[in-house]
Amino acid sequence: MADKLSKLHRSWLMSRVSGKNTKPELIARSLLHQLGYRFTVTGPKNKTLPGKPDIVLPKYKTAIFVHGCFWHRHANCKSASTPKTNTDYWLPKFERNVQRDRKNQHDLHNLGWQAIIIWECELKKLDTVAARLIAALPREPSYSLPEELDDITLVAESRERYGKREQKN
Repeated sequence: MADKLSKLHRSWLMSRVSGKNTKPELIARSLLHQLGYRFTVTGPKNKTLPGKPDIVLPKYKTAIFVHGCFWHRHANCKSASTPKTNTDYWLPKFERNVQRDRKNQHDLHNLGWQAIIIWECELKKLDTVAARLIAALPREPSYSLPEELDDITLVAESRERYGKREQKN
């Protein structure tokens, strides 16, 4: 089946897909912050480490990637479906993505960095992701965890709301 959109219109449409500050990334950042971890998203390490991680915790030499299940082929995930049309294009593209992810993780390991993958679908169960992050990252003894991980509230704000807090007189 041929694409119903022209090549130019499809290209324009795809250029509108955001690659930064996606909802899954904002949720992951908010969760990390709620757990007491401090990190960078635009620091120098984010741009120079293999794979350009979404979140970097320099103190722990840890790079976190927030992967979309479709693009990065999350195993046994219903969101990682393969399009039925134009498979000659999609299958090699997906394979290149998976190979690049493996290479980046390997390169990070060789540099002495830990790579953590957070899958988009996992963010629906924040307590599971939080437990995995706590197990993988060292804890500051002075910071106490929330009583219930289920009660974690996300603190990510929209760009419009950010900075528009009420001023105290």
